[in-house]
Amino acid sequence: MTPSILAQDPTLADFGRDPWWLVLGKIVFAFAFGLLATLLGVWFERRVVGYMQVRPGPNQVGPFGLLQTLADGLKMAFKEDILPKAADKVVYFFAPTISVICAVTALSVVPFGPMVSIFGHHTPLQVTDVPVAVLLLLACSSMGVYGVVLGGWASGSTYPLLGGLRSSAQMISYEVAMGLSIVAVFMTAGTMSTSGIVAAQGDGTELTIFGQTVPAPGWYAILLLPSFIIFFIATVGETNRAPFDLPEAESELVAGFMTEYSSLKFALFMLSEYVAMVTMSAVTTTLFLGGWRAPWPITIWEGANSGWWPMLWFFGKVIALVFVFVWLRGTLPRLRYDQFMRLGWKVLLPINLVWILVLSGLRSIEDWDTRGKMIAVGIPAGILLIATIFWPSRRPKPKPTTQEQVDNRPHGSFPLPPMDLQVPPSPRITRVVAEREPANIVAGSDSREV
Repeated sequence: MTPSILAQDPTLADFGRDPWWLVLGKIVFAFAFGLLATLLGVWFERRVVGYMQVRPGPNQVGPFGLLQTLADGLKMAFKEDILPKAADKVVYFFAPTISVICAVTALSVVPFGPMVSIFGHHTPLQVTDVPVAVLLLLACSSMGVYGVVLGGWASGSTYPLLGGLRSSAQMISYEVAMGLSIVAVFMTAGTMSTSGIVAAQGDGTELTIFGQTVPAPGWYAILLLPSFIIFFIATVGETNRAPFDLPEAESELVAGFMTEYSSLKFALFMLSEYVAMVTMSAVTTTLFLGGWRAPWPITIWEGANSGWWPMLWFFGKVIALVFVFVWLRGTLPRLRYDQFMRLGWKVLLPINLVWILVLSGLRSIEDWDTRGKMIAVGIPAGILLIATIFWPSRRPKPKPTTQEQVDNRPHGSFPLPPMDLQVPPSPRITRVVAEREPANIVAGSDSREV
């Protein structure tokens, strides 16, 4: 394999010309990337969370514990496959496969690199591309949730059904915010093709700051900061990752939609979760982080965005986003269901609509396409969005002092335990005592004094 000498952004005309063996090789590479990223992702998450919790994590099976995930997969493959008696057998079997297939299919339109030369064939490092590739990504993300919903319904049990219902509400709530976030990308890039969006984020303009001319940042994570923040939050919600893992909340639903699954079907659900996490990290990299383009200051090197080097920058960005997923899981507690719904409908959705309207109005101004003006609006809007999300909704009431607690006790009563430890009086005992000794019951007295 000989890398191409000059960097070249692929276009839609460059697809559909490869021989069958090259197309098959790209498909196998994308599938292998998803599976290998899952194996390493599970090990990476356990090691990082272990480091955050001051414990070693997996370190026994293989060097640095790298083979621990493989051992767990083999263990699940040989475990007994239990089928619930009340389950819908056909849907119960196909639900995990729907989630895995949708997560892997999304990788087919993700660009891994520019045009390269493979055995004399000049081809893009991407399986395929279409004029509406981003809509295909949204469709795969939406269809992947059907595996969770159908798995919860087909199990014939209460807890999986509740987890499936939560997942459907989660999909509706955060798919809207995700779609609106990509609208800003369409407006700025002028295309829905993933290769075209990566090409639009190239460093082709310059800014003048304090009299100095510097390259203008082209990543939409900077130009469209509010859209990037909302899109990533919606991504965490779509993939059922903490702190939005309500469909599988073990403290409430045992294991949620996966409660009745075992053996390889359980492993497929786990596989789909991690493949979806890696896939959405790749999609975020493509739409907002410049795709395979090298970050500054690596761009000072002329060959940074040519040949096979861009694959390294792409994988580095994906790993960084996966680390953020793991970081959130090891840091934030799970949200309550009402908090989760309120964040999606009352915070992300209105702010996204206002941002789209503002961006549409500003782009109608003449000469608005300069990146300096977009940065001047996008960064303050992103900071305002972060402040809105994390601003406390109400001021907590100050705790009463010990003297205030003593003064607020009923007159003549004994010291009482905290309210959450008090046992309410039994109505049956109160009624029996009242019938036996009516003279001892004083009107208006507390039943605890009887």
